[in-house]
Amino acid sequence: MSRRFEIGDALMIVDVQNDFCPGGALAVPEGDQVVPVINRAIQEALDKGIPIIASRDWHPEHHCSFEGQGGPWPPHCIRHTEGAAFHPELALPEGVHIVSKGQSQDKDEYSALGVTGLGDWLRQREISRLWVGGLAQDVCVHATVMDALKEGFEVCLMREGTRPVQPEKGIETVAEMRSAGAEVV
Repeated sequence: MSRRFEIGDALMIVDVQNDFCPGGALAVPEGDQVVPVINRAIQEALDKGIPIIASRDWHPEHHCSFEGQGGPWPPHCIRHTEGAAFHPELALPEGVHIVSKGQSQDKDEYSALGVTGLGDWLRQREISRLWVGGLAQDVCVHATVMDALKEGFEVCLMREGTRPVQPEKGIETVAEMRSAGAEVV
């Protein structure tokens, strides 16, 4: 990372789950390549005493976002399955705050901030800036960054710590996040 964590920061790891990595049900190209970048950020956050949050899709079996129910995605991250587990090499420490989203059968959630209560959790801990990495850059990372900015948080997007589902959309979504106020590092 090009900057150091400071008091008032938190590390936000978005959906680094097996189904979003190579071999998964909804694999992001090179999705597993974010793991070493995020692991370095985790270690730095631990060294500085910075809170770490990890979001995950945690879908019921017949979630509305799945193609069989008319949604755009193949079934993925079905709760309590291997596909929904965090990537095995992701070095999540004990005490990481896990945010589960997409749990309602009939409502899709891309943002880790949406209805999860994460914004309030962060404010209670006097967090003002989020360092964000994870999967996928053009879907859940994008939604999380945009919601964080709307809720008044500063955001540092860890460019090397994220990959898009659609590589051609990656440049567009990074530009959109930057123009909304995110710092791309």
